[in-house]
Amino acid sequence: MNIIIRLLLNALAVFILAHVLEGVSVNGYLGAVIVAIVIAVLNVLVKPLLILLTLPVTIMTLGLFLLVINALIILLADKLVDGFGVSSFLTALLFSILLSILQSILHSIFKEKKKP
Repeated sequence: MNIIIRLLLNALAVFILAHVLEGVSVNGYLGAVIVAIVIAVLNVLVKPLLILLTLPVTIMTLGLFLLVINALIILLADKLVDGFGVSSFLTALLFSILLSILQSILHSIFKEKKKP
């Protein structure tokens, strides 16, 4: 159940950012849910491989290259999902940064309280 709530919160974040940012478009909330699922799958399958392949560059840039990897994941999601569009690399970079910030805010607001 926790995974479904996290995916719906991520879809809400995608939907909000698509309406706020110029150059990012998504076809409705269902499209945002599909984008959230695709980004989650890409983060599980593709991102670790990209991190491993670019480890020297990531170390040299003190981890800032991970922002580029996140933007590449967003651009890959743009190619895989028909109802989602990102206009440029810089837009994908800004989208990935704002998406991470908005996700952390939403997850902290709707976090379940642990039972003692």
